[in-house]
Amino acid sequence: MANEFAADVLVCGAGAAGLTLALELARRGISFRLIDKAGEPFPGSRGKGIQPRTQEVFEDLGILDKVVAAGGLYPMMRVYSRDGSFVEKDFGERPEPTPAEPYHIPLMIPQSRTEQIMRDRLAELGGHVEFGRELVGFEQDEDGVTARVVAGDREETLRVRYLVATDGGRSFVRRALGLDFPGKTLGVRAMVADVALTGLDRNWWHQFNEGDMQWMLSICPLGGTDLFQIQAPVPPEGEVDLSAAGLQQMVTERTGRMDILVHSVSWASAYEMNARLAARYRVGRIFLAGDAAHIHPPTGGQGLNTSVQDAYNLGWKLAAVLRGGPDDLLDSYESERRPVAEDILGLSTRLLDAGRRGDIRRGREVRQLDIGYPDSPLNLEGSARVGVLRAGDRAPDAPVAGAAGQPTRLFQLFKGTHWTLLINGEHAFLTRAGLHQYRLGDRADIIDTGNHVRAAYALAGDECVLVRPDGYIAAITSLDAEGISQLEAFLERVGLTIPGEAGQ
Repeated sequence: MANEFAADVLVCGAGAAGLTLALELARRGISFRLIDKAGEPFPGSRGKGIQPRTQEVFEDLGILDKVVAAGGLYPMMRVYSRDGSFVEKDFGERPEPTPAEPYHIPLMIPQSRTEQIMRDRLAELGGHVEFGRELVGFEQDEDGVTARVVAGDREETLRVRYLVATDGGRSFVRRALGLDFPGKTLGVRAMVADVALTGLDRNWWHQFNEGDMQWMLSICPLGGTDLFQIQAPVPPEGEVDLSAAGLQQMVTERTGRMDILVHSVSWASAYEMNARLAARYRVGRIFLAGDAAHIHPPTGGQGLNTSVQDAYNLGWKLAAVLRGGPDDLLDSYESERRPVAEDILGLSTRLLDAGRRGDIRRGREVRQLDIGYPDSPLNLEGSARVGVLRAGDRAPDAPVAGAAGQPTRLFQLFKGTHWTLLINGEHAFLTRAGLHQYRLGDRADIIDTGNHVRAAYALAGDECVLVRPDGYIAAITSLDAEGISQLEAFLERVGLTIPGEAGQ
């Protein structure tokens, strides 16, 4: 009998969240369809900031170097007064990288370029986006989801095991499920445009009339392009002229300068700022991720990053369950990611309020390196640890060397689709499919050359740390009989089986 399923997963929406999920599924050999109702890729710069934690995700996905090469760093700011004078300042902190945190400041790259790099990587893995295909209906049962997809004048019925909605703030899937999307409109309407412009130095981010919501204007050179991005509040009602002539008039009125010239517009949009969070992220075999689950004001550069990390969290869990793992792995998606979005909504809204007052400052909180899952049902804490790294925390990086002498990093050992066990001692390896293991200490295959692993993880002798496929710590436990027993049971619970068992 032919397989009734067209694919394991239907991903609806090919923005950053949908592409991240497709990459996660593709590199695990999970079949999927990735559709988008738009006829062509998104052309604009909207989500242009890539935070340090997302840079770590992109390293794991194999695209970080291309993203860095295609973008640039955020420039310093020039904040102008009405008389034309200006002060120079930085929009945020610029800390130095550390062994534990190798990526330390945000990158700037237009969203369209980030997504192109993701599509290119997806093609390397054998996948692609199906543009011009719109989901118009779906039904689910115990075994799967039946979806109706329209392309032009043709309708296709697809049977899949799971449906993931990454279809944006106006998500068709979320509305069809009848899920509440509580929150508020924040009382700010704004515009954003990518333009060819002359008259301003490309080495600076230019801010005019900061703190004045009627006259505020931001003109930022877009890293990796010859364009500038214009951002400004606009009146709450009425049409906004986003043509080159209309934007020229706005720039002249708000800057008082005749030398700044808008020559053309490549993309522009006007929008209401909202802060909203879906009541649920999962309904049976259907999941929400990215803007379908939460929408933020753009302050702090959090939206795209949170969306990428939603999909990064969900992808490995879907793959594990599709390969026979326990379904409660999928329940952990909402319990881990929804509190994160709730916190980030609060942060973005606070930064918006600060921007209205003209005193916005972005600190460590926007880098997303401290996001963790301390209350995750997937955590096993087998030893009492106070004031140091714990289960649910992001696993730090550290430079190490292999026993053969070649330098590497923990992130390179973590990279891929597997779980990782770092053993500080001489305990025998635990044989599990999908588990990579490395030993530190005496007779080690990994050498802590600068004691950076010790500084970051503070492992005692005969202690181990288990790192999930998404780079978060699942367990730090002792290697005594009780600890090993707990770890064995935990590995079984998350679907890491002994080769030859579990129906193989």
